[in-house]
Amino acid sequence: MTKLLDIKGLTKRFGPITAVDDVSFSVDRGEVLGFLGPNGAGKSTTMKIVTGFLAPTEGSVEVCGHDVEREPLAIKRRIGYLPEGAPLYGDMTPMALLNFVCDVRRLSAADAKRGIEYAIEKLHIDNVLYQPIETLSKGYKRRVGLAQAIVHDPDVLILDEPTDGLDPNQKHEVRELLTEMAGKKAVIISTHILEEVEAVCSRAIIIAKGKLVADQDPLSLQARSQLHNAVGIRLPVEHVAACTEVLDALPEVRRVQKSVEAAGVVELLAVAANGSEILVQVRSAIDAKGIQVNEIFVERGRLEDVFRDLTFEVEGLKARETDAGEAAHA
Repeated sequence: MTKLLDIKGLTKRFGPITAVDDVSFSVDRGEVLGFLGPNGAGKSTTMKIVTGFLAPTEGSVEVCGHDVEREPLAIKRRIGYLPEGAPLYGDMTPMALLNFVCDVRRLSAADAKRGIEYAIEKLHIDNVLYQPIETLSKGYKRRVGLAQAIVHDPDVLILDEPTDGLDPNQKHEVRELLTEMAGKKAVIISTHILEEVEAVCSRAIIIAKGKLVADQDPLSLQARSQLHNAVGIRLPVEHVAACTEVLDALPEVRRVQKSVEAAGVVELLAVAANGSEILVQVRSAIDAKGIQVNEIFVERGRLEDVFRDLTFEVEGLKARETDAGEAAHA
């Protein structure tokens, strides 16, 4: 693989506030990176530095071997960027915008024609090409924003909440497009939608309070969930009490969770005591008691839980440090 984005020791301060704190990572061609974090974690600031809209306080950023501060035009030629909120020229039509973007990027007539046709086809915006952008729905504005980000076939594609405002069918189409393009590009997606990470990302980074707290593939992150290897059991409501009693008696089970009942069926979740595989023990214990169940399955783990644990841990640490500092000055 070829390294297309290389970030080393990136720090950005706004007065006394440190928005990005000594962050380092790289992204290779062929990777789709999910860039995650709570509001105010530093995601958008990092993206703005990578794209040359903000200067770093410390550290370095290279895009396709070009330094973002020393060679800003060179990196902008190689980046496609969809900012948060997809800001566009409302009085332009999508076709006028795409032509404008091609002119600004100095594409040849042949490359501009090819790029515009590709973007229109992939984002399905042909039926709104000549309407003022300000009259379009939020979903169409998002699709036009994506179109201008890919029209010049960039090596690095940076997308801030790319499916915000899209309906489920449109989200599916965009995810398929990202998967299609991923083989020849480095794609970075800043998002709050964790299902998007599971659907299209080969890797995920989580930041909190400007610090990088996790960098793994989605399956490895899921394995850090407290529900990793938990066993789910769907069964008729009349058998829940007996099944719960059996599960509570197993030393391999830490606790049993009960979810919402629907149509006379309840889902129980037997959480593993140490994250180990417990399916065999659970199934054997249920079979030994002759308890009727509809389905048994194994949880891989939930990114939402891992995200919450990691970000809360950092924010809690910050709070304790602040409390300690205030106590020292009291």
